[in-house]
Amino acid sequence: MSLLESPIVAPVATPTAATQTVLPPDVSAADFDAAIQAMKQAIGADNVHVDVETVGPYYDAFPVTDDPTDFAPSGVAFPGSTEEVQSIVRIANQYLIPLHAFSTGRNLGYGGSAPRTAGTLLLDLGRRMNQVLEINPKYGYALVEPGVSYYDLYNAIQEKGYPLWIDAPDLAWGSVVGNTMDRGLGYTPYGDHGMWKSGLEIVLPDGDVLRTGMGGLPGNNTWQLFPASYGPQPDNLFVQSNYGIVTKMGIQLMLAPPDALTFQITFDHESDLQAIIDIMLPLRINMAPLQNVPVLRNIFLDAAQVSKRTDWYDGDGPIPAEVVERMKKELNLGYWNFYGTCYGPRPVIDTYIGMIEEAFSRIPGAKFYTTETRPQSPDDRGAHTLHDRHKINTGIPTTEEANVFHWIPNAGHFFFSPISAPEGADALRQFEMVKKRADEFKKDYCAQFVIGLREMHHISLLLYDTTDSAHRSEALNLVRTLIDEAAAVGYGEYRSHNILNDQIAATYSWNDNAQRRFNERIKDALDPNGILNPGKAGIWPARLRGRGL
Repeated sequence: MSLLESPIVAPVATPTAATQTVLPPDVSAADFDAAIQAMKQAIGADNVHVDVETVGPYYDAFPVTDDPTDFAPSGVAFPGSTEEVQSIVRIANQYLIPLHAFSTGRNLGYGGSAPRTAGTLLLDLGRRMNQVLEINPKYGYALVEPGVSYYDLYNAIQEKGYPLWIDAPDLAWGSVVGNTMDRGLGYTPYGDHGMWKSGLEIVLPDGDVLRTGMGGLPGNNTWQLFPASYGPQPDNLFVQSNYGIVTKMGIQLMLAPPDALTFQITFDHESDLQAIIDIMLPLRINMAPLQNVPVLRNIFLDAAQVSKRTDWYDGDGPIPAEVVERMKKELNLGYWNFYGTCYGPRPVIDTYIGMIEEAFSRIPGAKFYTTETRPQSPDDRGAHTLHDRHKINTGIPTTEEANVFHWIPNAGHFFFSPISAPEGADALRQFEMVKKRADEFKKDYCAQFVIGLREMHHISLLLYDTTDSAHRSEALNLVRTLIDEAAAVGYGEYRSHNILNDQIAATYSWNDNAQRRFNERIKDALDPNGILNPGKAGIWPARLRGRGL
């Protein structure tokens, strides 16, 4: 048994907080104080705070605006149970206090724990609701509260000695519930986290409680086994929305296979991208021989795991081509580097590895390695990501990807992540679009393509100095520009920072923004007082709609 400790948040600048309480819209100081006192009576005075010292750390650690009040919370509460969440929601309805619930607040690059609407009261569910309630080794599932991180779930499994794997994102310090409900991804064959959730307990905007799926049947033993039930299945309405607060979630887990082997294929040229993706698709779509969620990373993202930008170039603007060539040579990496893992009995693995190597060998200059043929060594920095991906792809949580925050001083990242078909022409078009704009705005193009079965996430991780006003403005303007350019040719974002919610929602404009209008109708029916996270994903309640908050 080997337990792992979740590390502290990566080295980022301390958020700048407002010097006094930012009140919610349309709420007087007297009503706000009355609401806070009622909440203290309901869940304990030690669990509700409005002082700057307690609330300040919940501001966005990666700000992209200069005004700290733009997404400022008014306070924070620490409920310890579903019943306490219900009590807070009912009080919030009485006084029109908006609430933003989160799990661990590690949603870096997407707003962290900060709310969309200034003056919102935070519900930190991770402080006291952090229990692994059940692990079932026979059927391979867990039932968890929102504060359970991937490290917590991993350690709970290890303590029991169960042959089960978690599926963690790149940075495993986050919440299992939070990542899943914000459409996060992992990299084992269970990488589509939304697909493997099964059974939610949700506090609705009026304080009522819903259990989805078989959880609606008293005495059932299939809540975490069969995500549907009878009639409509509403679970996905609560993903990336503001329709409820998830207080429990079932997550199905992969049974550990007999063996696993991770590979790395390096490709020398930027122009290899189209061929890489087109060769990859038939190997991936049937989950064999590419069994997991593979990633194609560029040289800057891999170099940032083991070095600083100034190790290579201390000038302003794009890193010159001759420096990129030196990076590739010294790290023994390509411009593109492809990572995946094969699972099963060793003869199966060897067969799949051979098929993959043969297919990609059609690209001139491709080099093939595995964790066995390229062992981890201080003398081979280019092997670092190969071995880190092996951990991630075999259910072991890590935070090695946080090394990227050392690339530039005071680094934060701002995401541009469009979806496309797993088509070589689309990958090349997106690459050229983002690289051109990143060069124009003097931001390094650190990126990876994450390949699902029939879609592809292009995760562009754009680094900037969080303490520099000009850098923040450049990062924001760069992504705003890319969102509109991508939408114009049919590429849409799947996840975003608070400040981009309305812009991205507006790009889904078919039939006079039918999706947004539908979402608003649901919001107004479930949450007529507009209490839960107004503005999340561009979904505003009627009383705040159109006010530009």
